[in-house]
Amino acid sequence: MSDFENRIDLSELSERINKLREEASKALIGQSEMLELMLTAMFAGGHVLIEGVPGIAKTLAAKLISRLVDSDFKRIQFTPDLMPSDVLGTSVFNPKSASFEYRKGPVFTNLLLIDEINRAPAKTQASLFEVMEERQISNDGVTYSLEELFMVLATQNPIEQEGTYRLPEAQLDRFIFKIVVNYPESSEESQILEMTSKNTNHHKLDFIKPVIKKAEVVTLRENLEAIVMQKELMDYIVKLVAKTREHHSLYLGASPRASIDLMKASKAFAAIQGRDFVTPEDIKRLFKPVVEHRVILSPEAELQGITIPEVTEQIMQQVEVPK
Repeated sequence: MSDFENRIDLSELSERINKLREEASKALIGQSEMLELMLTAMFAGGHVLIEGVPGIAKTLAAKLISRLVDSDFKRIQFTPDLMPSDVLGTSVFNPKSASFEYRKGPVFTNLLLIDEINRAPAKTQASLFEVMEERQISNDGVTYSLEELFMVLATQNPIEQEGTYRLPEAQLDRFIFKIVVNYPESSEESQILEMTSKNTNHHKLDFIKPVIKKAEVVTLRENLEAIVMQKELMDYIVKLVAKTREHHSLYLGASPRASIDLMKASKAFAAIQGRDFVTPEDIKRLFKPVVEHRVILSPEAELQGITIPEVTEQIMQQVEVPK
């Protein structure tokens, strides 16, 4: 069998990915899966929800991505008293011109870190619906477009419930991935201590250098359209997602947006691995982080102690993998 030759040139992307990983390793110990999913989401044009207990580098990882990309970065700490205008901006009366002027909020950036997104009330969370989906803001009948590169990196704590608000399904559906971050291994934690002891200002990430420009990210995204996905694999995605709507343990299944996101993410993931074609393994690898935050267990399943990861695992075993 002759060696497979890529139909598109992925050498530039591969070079960038290697440099991104190398630079990221200077600040982030372990958590390689989280970093890989965040990079996949960035190149796929999606937003990421990062969930985990305090102190396991959720915010650090989000700040790290902003350092690696030479682009605008802003951070919002969500609190119960935060208003939509604090995020999107508001119209302010200018006495000189005797008219209202729109002052843009922090959402007008390239990479937006939202810390503890579940601490803001529903009204403020809902203000993100339009900007996350359409990359634009509507204010007083006027539409303001954001730049092509716009990515939300949101964190939330699954343990603490006081003063938090559950994210609505419509907002969860706008995140391409939900990344659940676990505690590091003992060996990794030892490396973290060693790294921090050598640099007490490690959390500032001043030593991280930009690896890729925002224009390059946009260009590489456009090249992903050339990544080959066979019709059988598209049908495989449809069957997997459709199964979530039929499963007896699920009250709410995944939407067609989940199918689209799984397709985009699979293409980006394949490209990051240096391939210009998608394999069934790519889809299986990303099915859980794409789907699990979009589905809801039935009351009966909850009473039986069934978990969403168990259900998604069943679905992958039930749907035949294309050959």
